[in-house]
Amino acid sequence: MSKQIVYTEQAPAPIGPYSQAVKANNTLYVSGQVAIELAPLGDIRAETQKVMENIGAILKAADMDYANIVKASIFVKDMNNFSAINEVYGQFFSQNPPARETVEVARLPKDVNVEISVIAIF
Repeated sequence: MSKQIVYTEQAPAPIGPYSQAVKANNTLYVSGQVAIELAPLGDIRAETQKVMENIGAILKAADMDYANIVKASIFVKDMNNFSAINEVYGQFFSQNPPARETVEVARLPKDVNVEISVIAIF
């Protein structure tokens, strides 16, 4: 198995012992992305937009784009934000959106409101 670490300065540096993404064979595993650049937080649409832009930057660093995503995991602090997150998230997938789950959690890193991780293939 070949394994390559993917990193870009166009997305936040990891805040712990993990990589932005790892490419293994034909699959890219993108770590959960948050909008820590937007402190103070509060606008869920702006947070979701920034998270998706961070994911896009990491995909680009791996010579991929949103069309390569096959699975997304969304973690949200308040499920009442589901429709707003969906509205922004959906703009990045005009056709054939990936499989996905959305889970409400008690707390997220840096007290953000949304975190999204993805798996993409070549």
